[in-house]
Amino acid sequence: MIFHIRVWVSLFLACGLLSGSTSAAEHGPQTSRPNIVFILADDLGWTDLGCQGSQFYETPHIDRLAREGLTFESFYVCQNCAPTRAALMSGQYAPRTGVYSVGTLARGKAADRHMVPPENVTKLPLGLVTVANALREAGYATGLFGKWHLGRDPQHHPAARGFDEAIVSAGRHFRFKTVPERDVPEGAYLADYLTSLAVDFLERHQEEPFFLYLPHFAVHNPLQAKPELIEKYREKPPAGGHKHPDYAAMIDSVDESVGRVLAKLDELGLADNTVVIFSSDNGGLGGYTVPGTDRRKGTTDNAPLRGGKGTLHEGGVRVPFIVRWPAVTSPGSRTQEPGVHVDFFPTCLELAGAAPPVGQTLDGVSLLPLFRDPTSRLTPRAIYWHFPGYLESYIPEATWRTTPVAVIRDGPYKLLEFLEEPRVELYDLGADIGETHNLAQELPDVAELLKGKLHRWQTASGALMPEPIEGR
Repeated sequence: MIFHIRVWVSLFLACGLLSGSTSAAEHGPQTSRPNIVFILADDLGWTDLGCQGSQFYETPHIDRLAREGLTFESFYVCQNCAPTRAALMSGQYAPRTGVYSVGTLARGKAADRHMVPPENVTKLPLGLVTVANALREAGYATGLFGKWHLGRDPQHHPAARGFDEAIVSAGRHFRFKTVPERDVPEGAYLADYLTSLAVDFLERHQEEPFFLYLPHFAVHNPLQAKPELIEKYREKPPAGGHKHPDYAAMIDSVDESVGRVLAKLDELGLADNTVVIFSSDNGGLGGYTVPGTDRRKGTTDNAPLRGGKGTLHEGGVRVPFIVRWPAVTSPGSRTQEPGVHVDFFPTCLELAGAAPPVGQTLDGVSLLPLFRDPTSRLTPRAIYWHFPGYLESYIPEATWRTTPVAVIRDGPYKLLEFLEEPRVELYDLGADIGETHNLAQELPDVAELLKGKLHRWQTASGALMPEPIEGR
């Protein structure tokens, strides 16, 4: 049974966790505030779409979204899924939520680790107001169908975090279970099932403003896809590191989902008043270079970006981000201005005319100026990452995807400070998107300036640091 918990609105009002709220009626008719639909793929790489350059994967519906809307060339998330999801929901960087990774930060073999990582938070702290809380108090119906990954117990389940309706499922693409438990048709494919829930939500809430969050488990491992779609790609020649028919078929199903959502919005006459956003929670599972060679391994490839999921190089943290808002976003437009996961919350607040949470820092900025004019510039700012742990490699030739590292992007420059060695890498992304030429020795003044900014941010945000192991 879908959770209906509008009583939480009264609870948040009573506790004073949100301020400046107004009723839906006070906001005026629905046309004054757009609906918001956010479709999030899992582990989809920056080039895993036709509109992002793939000649192997076929994504006609997402390509349509890009033709009709705005594409961010540089949109950033975390290196794996849970911290991205925590940032999207809270508007805060990982040091504030404590959600740095999935599970423990002490991944891999203990003998290979030279530092002791801090404890990782695996459930979104209950004291944080979510974007769903804020939108619901502003009069929006809120629904989530898919992967949450921020706590499955009743207190942390999305039905207790601002979503009127929440069905969670992840881990398998066939023979899956849901929380709360529902009867699932025999042979159902998860992406299709979640999309059916989503379009039903749209149908039932068409007369009021709504926030639909559709976070797919696809295209995450295990590689399980519908047989007829696998066959579609089995004989297709590889192109640019894209070659896996099962993975291509999973992308196809995510694209089908986007198409069904867009079709329902068209059918209901809601397309013009709905902001549709499509993105991914981290980079694709691939692009891992075999040490000492130019060979790259993985299910997919994020070239020309370096690395993939689990790395703090561009292939791990730069993802597709496409926005369509008819009459606002220019068809087929692109912006070079960087965006980041913590921008989602303040963007939604401005879209809805909703009040920010009292006493809760929001680390991002609204992206609406870019929606309206992709050539505009946001107030100058740096973008930050802090990862005080380890992620083991997916390929046998390497030990790690990443060791403890902190990162800053400021203007065209990106600096990575690895904490074990210590070691610094500095790249000019404007000239070297593939992060092939380390400028740290050539531009020491730039490196020191960025390190100073990074260290001040770590202190201000309460970033936890790993401790060295004596003798290693």
